[in-house]
Amino acid sequence: MKSIPVKLDVKGKWLSEKIGLDEKSIHLPEPINAQIPIKSIDNVEQKKNILIFSVGEDNYKIATVPKALAILKRVILMGCSGYRLMAFFMSPAVRGGVMVKDAKWEKGAITVLKTGIWFVSQNNQICIPIADVSSIERTIRDVQGTDKAVVKIDHVETGDVSTSYILCPETTLQILYNYLTDATKESSLDGELDPLSGQVAMLVYSGMDTHSIEGMLDKSQREIDAIYEKMLELGLVEVVQTRREVKLTTKGVRFVTESVKPPTP
Repeated sequence: MKSIPVKLDVKGKWLSEKIGLDEKSIHLPEPINAQIPIKSIDNVEQKKNILIFSVGEDNYKIATVPKALAILKRVILMGCSGYRLMAFFMSPAVRGGVMVKDAKWEKGAITVLKTGIWFVSQNNQICIPIADVSSIERTIRDVQGTDKAVVKIDHVETGDVSTSYILCPETTLQILYNYLTDATKESSLDGELDPLSGQVAMLVYSGMDTHSIEGMLDKSQREIDAIYEKMLELGLVEVVQTRREVKLTTKGVRFVTESVKPPTP
């Protein structure tokens, strides 16, 4: 069993410890003192240099250097209880409508967990959060001069829509597509959006600001705000900036009045 120096979160306090790791289990020392089978881990998340893994309702947080974190993460992702499939992937292939420079197919595994779709290769470990997936579809893509069926995943990445692809044998492609569709169904629209709200959503997607949307659709701020409220309730948007509307106080009126007076001769 390898020994890895880490910082271990114990009831909100980070303690410097050494954990044990092999292909089948992780040993967390005192004061946790737990031997955790890798196959019992059902979710993995990474936030900067912190790895969070779960076994049922129990969550464990570990922080360590990038190289050690990558080793730990790979062992967990290749042995945990999530859906796993050996395949080729390209992630991301497109970002903001532009092909990613040097994007290439990588051979590895796809692991689908509660909160993320993980791509694991010899050199990379990439996660697409389930909450950021905007669409899953089967499509055809040219692979080395031959049209191949692939699974296409559109997802939001730092404000831009990115696209990733998965390539695997036809016999398992539909199974993968069905599993991914089911895993991301909670991100689907739960409710109806009227045509005007749909137009607003498209204009927001195109990068247009609120003032421009009001002018484009000939709608008042109050009307657009009402549409935003509906979209917020459906989980389609989030507030990034609140625009203020103000009116002058008596002091403000006095300031303006004094400012426009002609100079006293």
